[in-house]
Amino acid sequence: MAANTYLAEALTEAGHTQEELAEAVNDYLRALGRAGTVSDRTVRNWLTGKTRWPHPRQREALEAVFSRTAEELGFTPPAGRRSPTRTEAPVHRRNFLAAATGTTTAAAMPLITSRPYSVGTTDVIRLRNGLDALTALDATRGGHEALEQSALAGASQALALQERAASQRVRQRLYGLAAEYTAAAAWSAVDAGRSGRAQQHLNRALHLAGLGSAAEAELRVWNSHAMLARQGKHFSEAVHAAQTAQTTRAARRDPLLASLAHARTSVGHAECGDRQAALRSLGYAEEALTKASLNDPRPTWVSFYGHPELLAITAIVRNKIGDPAEAEAASHRALAAIPQHFRRNRALATLQLALTQIRQRDVDQACATAGQVFVLMQGNVLPGRMRSFLAGFNRNLTTLAPHADSTRQWVDRYRSERSQAR
Repeated sequence: MAANTYLAEALTEAGHTQEELAEAVNDYLRALGRAGTVSDRTVRNWLTGKTRWPHPRQREALEAVFSRTAEELGFTPPAGRRSPTRTEAPVHRRNFLAAATGTTTAAAMPLITSRPYSVGTTDVIRLRNGLDALTALDATRGGHEALEQSALAGASQALALQERAASQRVRQRLYGLAAEYTAAAAWSAVDAGRSGRAQQHLNRALHLAGLGSAAEAELRVWNSHAMLARQGKHFSEAVHAAQTAQTTRAARRDPLLASLAHARTSVGHAECGDRQAALRSLGYAEEALTKASLNDPRPTWVSFYGHPELLAITAIVRNKIGDPAEAEAASHRALAAIPQHFRRNRALATLQLALTQIRQRDVDQACATAGQVFVLMQGNVLPGRMRSFLAGFNRNLTTLAPHADSTRQWVDRYRSERSQAR
């Protein structure tokens, strides 16, 4: 009897427990007028391989929950039988899958249809899938207005659904999802350089996180708060926000999230000119990360953080406290490790590398490196935060070597790219 690793992987990707999967399947069955009798034990039998081919309605519910066929979920029909080929999905399943894969102008988002029964775990899963799609778009393009508006629409859907929640637990999870969507909108505004709207969204997200007891969402809010404060040059506030992130329940129970909070604190100390505090916080971040299990299920927005991103943050800190050679080395290591699909993060790390090269008076190399930012982000409008950093690089470059050939070539390209972005 072999364990069903495909179902286990799908369950981990969705970030749900066995109990939550049982609840989701039962919600689906009850929506069809069937008895919801799936228990934790049923799910364990699926996962251990004791049950190789669930009952037809259970298979249909599993397919709807995960948007995968039963075979893709690791189930095997009995010998001599094949899974029936559907020419058209049942109406309820088709509507469920359409909701799970619907799109908006900006990104894949769930379409919540009006239904006469109470809202349960299946709706929570569907909404979370839409949030994952927005996170993937952010990793590629960075923050922009369409993403922000899509995130706010997701938050509104979650809040509308909580009024018909089947239980207090479902209601709390919907509040948590509303907090996560609103935090995603806030982050998009931060990255796009829209500080006023970002602050408004952060305040709202923190309130919703409290209603939903959403620990990860609360930490995300304070993380974004620290970045927004740094963006506005309120460096002491950035330190305080990052230190508040350290005290959240999410940071206390997950070393990876604690590492992120310490890393953000390190950047704030560096901006304040406190070298020792910056290095101390950086050390705490490195130590916490060594204790973290990188395979634990977490919200998808956290997927950007790990050893590569900590190296990128190390480069920022080292450059700010006057160690450009160490910063350059950290940047090279970060770029060798940051996954290719994190285009925005790779572009920012590339720009940070160029800044470290400017600090070392390597003008020609710095210009060549900064030019790669436009290559990495080709086809997309640069987020406001990135445009601001590029403007800072341009000022440093023209101050250091205003008459160099590489400077003139860079300025021409910079102006050309900037005009196209308008």
